[in-house]
Amino acid sequence: MTQDPIIKVENVSVSFWQNNVGVYSLKDLITHRKSPFKSKTILNDISVEVNRGESMGIVGRNGSGKSTLLRTIAGIIKPVKGKVTVNGTFAPILAIGAGLEQELTGYENIHMLLALYGSERKNTNAIENIREFSELGDDVLRMPVKQYSSGMVARLAFSISLANVSDILIIDEVLAVGDQGFQAKCMDKIHQIKAQGTTILFVSHFPEGVLKICDTAILMEAGQITHRGPAAEICENYKLLF
Repeated sequence: MTQDPIIKVENVSVSFWQNNVGVYSLKDLITHRKSPFKSKTILNDISVEVNRGESMGIVGRNGSGKSTLLRTIAGIIKPVKGKVTVNGTFAPILAIGAGLEQELTGYENIHMLLALYGSERKNTNAIENIREFSELGDDVLRMPVKQYSSGMVARLAFSISLANVSDILIIDEVLAVGDQGFQAKCMDKIHQIKAQGTTILFVSHFPEGVLKICDTAILMEAGQITHRGPAAEICENYKLLF
């Protein structure tokens, strides 16, 4: 790992609009004289740098802002304040099945997502590698994804994302799906990707998973980073919250 920031998050804040309690109709709006919506801050003035080749875990309780931070780094969510700079390409695994078109076959989804990633021409063996890694077989990959089980969707989604050669791998709480054999296979693949110098961001509620993958970590609470340091130390601080 070099001291070369590949990701810079500078004073980033993210807010979402939500229903205002007590305002459900025009009558409520006139009677209470309140807006039907109110702003809820999810990330509050976050600043963090991730160096090239670093594997960083993000831990915290539900609602602490972990997934929102990943989605902001990935460009899915636009911050209301601050700036995110990413000096490289990334492969996000943010939700099982995200990006898969249900009406298309497995093969059609592979072609579509590789084209979107820009990987289809770079890696001529990508489709065969995905088929082998997923272990789904030719017959299954010719079926529409809407006919897949959740485990089959997980296998296809993971296989496509892990086949994408990128500078940054972003994983959001999705390693707990699928059977144990496939989970172990994904973990081995992630270790291979890490050994190649790929930067990894990994969100998990389970410290054991963070310790297996990450060297450093941050602890989030109420939309802010409260601790940063070695993964073992941060995971111990996380356990103290319960």
